[in-house]
Amino acid sequence: MSLFWRIFALNAVVLGSATALLLWAPVTVSVPVVLTEAVILIAGLAVMLVANAALLRIGLAPLDRLTRLMTTVDLLRPGHRLPEQGYGETAELIRTFNAMLERLEQERAASTARVLLAQESERRRIAQELHDEVGQTMTAVLLSLKRASDEADEPLRGELQQAQEITRGSLDEVRRLVRRLRPGVLDDLGLISALTSLTTEFATHAGLRVVRGFDSELPPLDPQAELVLYRVAQEALTNAARHAEADRVELSLRRSEGAVVLTVVDDGRGTGVAHEGAGIRGMRERALFIGATLDVTSSPRTGTQISLQLPPPPTPETNK
Repeated sequence: MSLFWRIFALNAVVLGSATALLLWAPVTVSVPVVLTEAVILIAGLAVMLVANAALLRIGLAPLDRLTRLMTTVDLLRPGHRLPEQGYGETAELIRTFNAMLERLEQERAASTARVLLAQESERRRIAQELHDEVGQTMTAVLLSLKRASDEADEPLRGELQQAQEITRGSLDEVRRLVRRLRPGVLDDLGLISALTSLTTEFATHAGLRVVRGFDSELPPLDPQAELVLYRVAQEALTNAARHAEADRVELSLRRSEGAVVLTVVDDGRGTGVAHEGAGIRGMRERALFIGATLDVTSSPRTGTQISLQLPPPPTPETNK
């Protein structure tokens, strides 16, 4: 039965019941209307309205749930589905909406994967150009300044040495940018060494006290998962240094029931409700890329906790 005919049937039942009561009940209407008759009519009208409202609420409840889900759905938090309740057009609408969500989540995951792969490729290209072009040019300038300062007399020698120190500092900054754009230590030495180098760099340049904790036996991870873990840790440390006004950060990489969990906790100001800025949205996109789950909790004056949980690797039975 379509939604129109269900609503029509509900109203027909209410109006038919009221008509039957008027026909067979020992109730008459005088002219002018007596007070008791007016009370009976008003009470009957109230009963009809309440019954009609209750029946319509029951019939339209699945549409209300669908509306609430449509206003709160977030493709970066996949898995939200509405139970297929109701009949006819309502059930078909819910099934269509759930299928649409499934399709949109798959398309979002595919587009996110393409964007992140292109982003990492561009980062690699920029890092390579900085290293090969800018780094080598600045190194040549540094050597030229060194030769010139060795042959120059005072006070020109002092000025050349000062320019040499400025150039050396700029070269160190370029090398630091290259490491942030494409961490070579991640490719060469693995995730633990890369996270150790990352936290050491933040402790040195941002003045944060970073406490590390790594499990000794972690399951093997594919390169994409390692890169996502590294980028999420990098973004979390950046947020703690720039926005949270934190003094201490704890970074841990643990194994929990076969899954790998990265946790970054700071003692910053917190917000009570974690603000979904561009940084956190980027973390969620990276988590979606590898099928991981990202949880962000923030409490006033107690800091923020970011937790990224990778799903356990598939077992042979699962592959079968």
